[in-house]
Amino acid sequence: MQLVIVSGRSGSGKTTALHLLEDMGYYCVDNLPLALLPQMADTLRERPEVTHLAVGVDARNAPTDLEQFDHVVHSVDTRGIAVTTLYLDARDDVLLARYSATRRRHPLSSRSRSLKEAIETERQLLEPVARRALLHIDTSALNVHELRDQLRERLEGRAESGFTVLFQSFAYKHGIPLDADLVFDVRCLANPHWQPDLRHQTGLDAGVREFLDNDALVADLYTDLSGFLLKWLPQYRQSDRSYLTVAIGCTGGQHRSVYMVERIATLFRAELPHVQVRHRDIDRREKA
Repeated sequence: MQLVIVSGRSGSGKTTALHLLEDMGYYCVDNLPLALLPQMADTLRERPEVTHLAVGVDARNAPTDLEQFDHVVHSVDTRGIAVTTLYLDARDDVLLARYSATRRRHPLSSRSRSLKEAIETERQLLEPVARRALLHIDTSALNVHELRDQLRERLEGRAESGFTVLFQSFAYKHGIPLDADLVFDVRCLANPHWQPDLRHQTGLDAGVREFLDNDALVADLYTDLSGFLLKWLPQYRQSDRSYLTVAIGCTGGQHRSVYMVERIATLFRAELPHVQVRHRDIDRREKA
């Protein structure tokens, strides 16, 4: 049996993720007291129709239980159950906006604790879970369809290959992705945005690629980044990680970062079993 523990701060999309996993064939349970997880896993393991289980664990658990998260997961591991911890999160300003829009009450807010304070308290309470999680998804800019696609890619990709690398471009002006493991900055390179004929293109277009291909500094930075990753990604792979996100950013997330992600991903498709590419802020522009 495969078990996915779904956690994260309130408003980050945990309930939506559980519904999506249910649609993908998982037997889903939300808000389970963490101490009962080993017992429930034992019970469901005896049911042959339950091969995939997803359990929601969040700050509604007692703080003392959350502190024992590593111990509980280890207890389930020793039963021969494959456990993956998925942690969803979003920027504080996004969480605040989502609660303002829905007018829901945060589970940790009270007369003496503001919504902003509740969000920060929840981050502290869930730190043991976030630290243990192998899969992180930043939902700040995702809609439900994009979240579903990422869940499929990350969970199914992990099952197929055992180690998946996501190369992601992003715009610094929209923030660093919360789910990034390694972050590289390519804003030092010449910006095609200032070329009128290239401004409305992206790093996926031939004109931008040609502009950057002809810059010696681009070649130098590509050599340095690819050399670093060729040396160190195998070490991450051997350290029992199942998923790694490499984020490459530029100012607007349209030209330099997209170009570099595509070029490096092309290299690593010959080196690694499962490589994914995401251009976060091209997607943002297209949605707008």
